[in-house]
Amino acid sequence: MATKLASSSNSILLQNPNRKPNSIFNTAAVPHFSAKIKPFSIRCAATSTTPVTPIQAQTPDTDGRVFNFAAGPATLPAHVIKKAQGELYDWHGSGMSVMEMSHRGKEFLSIIQKAESDLRALLNIPEDYAVLFLQGGATTQFAAIPLNLCERDDSVDYLVTGSWGDKAFKEAQKFCKPKVIWSGKSEKYTKIPSFHGLEQSPDAKYLHICANETIHGVEFKDYPTPKNGLLIADMSSNFCSKPVDVTKFGLIYAGAQKNVGPSGVTIVIVRKDLIGNAQGITPVMLDYKIHADNNSLYNTPPCFCIYMCGLVFEDLLAQGGLEEVEKKNKKKADLLYNAIDESNGFFRCPVEKSVRSLMNVPFTLEKSDLETEFIKEAAKEKMVALKGHRSVGGMRASIYNAMPLAGVEQLVAFMKDFQARHA
Repeated sequence: MATKLASSSNSILLQNPNRKPNSIFNTAAVPHFSAKIKPFSIRCAATSTTPVTPIQAQTPDTDGRVFNFAAGPATLPAHVIKKAQGELYDWHGSGMSVMEMSHRGKEFLSIIQKAESDLRALLNIPEDYAVLFLQGGATTQFAAIPLNLCERDDSVDYLVTGSWGDKAFKEAQKFCKPKVIWSGKSEKYTKIPSFHGLEQSPDAKYLHICANETIHGVEFKDYPTPKNGLLIADMSSNFCSKPVDVTKFGLIYAGAQKNVGPSGVTIVIVRKDLIGNAQGITPVMLDYKIHADNNSLYNTPPCFCIYMCGLVFEDLLAQGGLEEVEKKNKKKADLLYNAIDESNGFFRCPVEKSVRSLMNVPFTLEKSDLETEFIKEAAKEKMVALKGHRSVGGMRASIYNAMPLAGVEQLVAFMKDFQARHA
């Protein structure tokens, strides 16, 4: 195994796993952290008046770090984390950390405004759409959407291609009259139907989809057109992984903790003419008009999370935008799916090939009793969080934007070695 991995750009870590990371956050030093922090002065660099340069896309330095294949919270770009580390104590000479500053002060206003501006540039979001930075995760939006977009007796359609679409439908039952027009549950959520055969409700206010099912690894490659009403999409696990025509949707929502930031912030992109008609029972914190009128600052927002998202948006722009990001994601996904398909059945991906996710790759072993051993051995090789969701089992590799190609290459090399030893 060591021979096969030696060509990896990260092989030095595997050859010498005891090597100490070049960081003050070396886990070996944690018990003496307070005693060792003084020699590392962050103040001098942070208080510099030198203009801050944009983050440059680069290969992450993974010395001392694992390849994290978790579905969320997920891996973030190493250089983004290091930039945040450098600004943590004193942001741009303000004398404060982002975690300390008032959300109504000029410093944070500049952060959230730039984050929104960069996101609009990435997705080419028109001015007639509002961008909201909210809390509560995508799960809160399962209730907020029907509360804001329809009345109690209105019909709405749900196309259910996985667990998250199903949960969204069940929550909507409390606030309107939803109908499942198609469900992949009987086929264990491994496909997406033909849009032409969908029997949509003639008076539906909207059609809801989950653009990428994190658990089952099913992703829409194109989008249905509602016969009436709006198209609504949960894009939590493929948000900013590829270009999207925002104008096809009435509303897009996404938890940030997959592709664009840490957990704690949920992004909603909603057409402005849909705002302001919330049901009377809508809690103030779920009313889009309240948040739009206050520029996402009605109450204290998740400030640090928004700041981190802003750094990621800046990084994605530096990479050349979402067209370039999608190319990288396709290259990683092709490498992993090819390894599965060329294993002669030793590894298996249950998802129909035409709708396989670029972000979440579920797979099983022909010999299921080896799955626990696979996960344990992978962890020893610094590849973690490969266990599948508890509801489906098997394995799952989440290869979001920030997963470097080297991580997928190392996983594929390990898979081939594991097969050679256990086939």
